[in-house]
Amino acid sequence: MIKRGLASAPAAALLLFIPPAAAAAPRTHVVVIDKMKFGPMPAGLRVGDSIIWVNKDMFRHSATARNGSFNIDLPTGAKGMTEVKAGTTAVTCKYHPGMQVVLKVSK
Repeated sequence: MIKRGLASAPAAALLLFIPPAAAAAPRTHVVVIDKMKFGPMPAGLRVGDSIIWVNKDMFRHSATARNGSFNIDLPTGAKGMTEVKAGTTAVTCKYHPGMQVVLKVSK
């Protein structure tokens, strides 16, 4: 029985040195604002990902997080970027409060 315990010790030691799986690299997503609405929110958002907000509408807009984590002013033709944080964040346009979307970000 002692031999069994010793034989499994090297195998257990090897398990300690297996590197953890690499985290997925952060991605950049694009959300287009046009015709007085936000485009679809990207699926599978993860912490560290970025969103580039693009205003293709003829009106000035913003991408404003209700929790205060970001507020991007977007004149016509402008782009702005933010990194996303874990959780659910309601986003609105401060100029057009009827424009609303929700970001869902997993860890």
